[in-house]
Amino acid sequence: MKTVCLYFQVHQPLRLKTYRFFNMGKDHNYLDVSANRSIMQRVAAECYLPMNNLLLRLIKENEGQFKVTFSISGLAIEQFRSYTPEVLDSFRELAKTGCVEFLAESYSHSLSSLISPEEFRSEVEAHVELMKEEFGYTPTSFRNTELIYSDQIGEQVAAMGFKAMLAEGARHVLGWKSPNFVYANSLDQKLRVLLRNYKLSDDIAFRFSNQGWGEWPLTADKYAGWIADDNTTGEVINLFMDYETFGEHQKSSCGIFDFMAALPKAMLQTGALKFGTVTETAAENQPTGVLYCTHAMSWADEERDVTAWLGNDLQNEAFGKLYGLQEKVRELNHDDFNYVWNFMKASDHFYYMATKWFSDGDVHSYFNPYDSAYSAFINYMNVLSDFANELDLALEANK
Repeated sequence: MKTVCLYFQVHQPLRLKTYRFFNMGKDHNYLDVSANRSIMQRVAAECYLPMNNLLLRLIKENEGQFKVTFSISGLAIEQFRSYTPEVLDSFRELAKTGCVEFLAESYSHSLSSLISPEEFRSEVEAHVELMKEEFGYTPTSFRNTELIYSDQIGEQVAAMGFKAMLAEGARHVLGWKSPNFVYANSLDQKLRVLLRNYKLSDDIAFRFSNQGWGEWPLTADKYAGWIADDNTTGEVINLFMDYETFGEHQKSSCGIFDFMAALPKAMLQTGALKFGTVTETAAENQPTGVLYCTHAMSWADEERDVTAWLGNDLQNEAFGKLYGLQEKVRELNHDDFNYVWNFMKASDHFYYMATKWFSDGDVHSYFNPYDSAYSAFINYMNVLSDFANELDLALEANK
């Protein structure tokens, strides 16, 4: 019997307001509060609340046989608290079922794993505490920002005590091997790695409403049949996607909620499939081999690497300047500065500066407030420069 592991990423960045050069030194409120509130309230109404209600009903209807896994960024939790507390209540209801797992991740949905082991660990520890506080849940498995993974990152995650980690089933890493098995990290083989089946995941996340797709319309029975088919080899089928797939990227009018409502029963009725959380799936299946990944990969774009965030000079200049402030922020350790530091680290800011767009570009740019990579860069650097100046003044005043 194959295990279907259904995982959803929940994240919204704190968006910056238009911040011009003449604002520097005068205006230290960097956020577009109106945009953050309106986007969160809209996505809550179209995605988070209806999907959480649907999942709760499906868990009850299937008497515990249907299970799902989430990771929710710290920045998303902060906005739920401020703008849509009812969303947090609905996630708490899901947590009470015992059929929902919450993963640890970097608090700020950041790229810290690529540059600073200390900052990475600090963010993960803060996120674990947040999960305990909000849901009474201590995560035992991990999901890095945008599924960014390498041998070294996996080794760091294992050293933090996590049992399993998610990664992309990238073809350039797997070669002839299948993503439908559990693997072990090459540097610490106690860490089990679950790989996203990107074709089956993207059939829902990207292709579901595409009437030009050869398999349109996709029904729950058809989809369950693909996964249960003997030709779909393997022991685990990892379906990982953005939660905003439901109601935002794929509008309710296209039938995505009806599809999801029918999916658990369709899969369970095959007699060949069962559902498992990430930790359950990793524990119940022995690694079939070691995964070797010397360079960081992700689930973004066709290349499945990190060039979506760090692929051009603009992105690398901003990234370098940001993390050049790390020691000063730690030295000051002031709540206001820590708050800004956290939302400035979000990977989304660097994605807005991307000059490449491929298969998932439209989805990733869905919430992009900028009309060009350069305008995203200028706005971010204006804010970062003012923050850096204020940081220096605060440190000087403390001497």
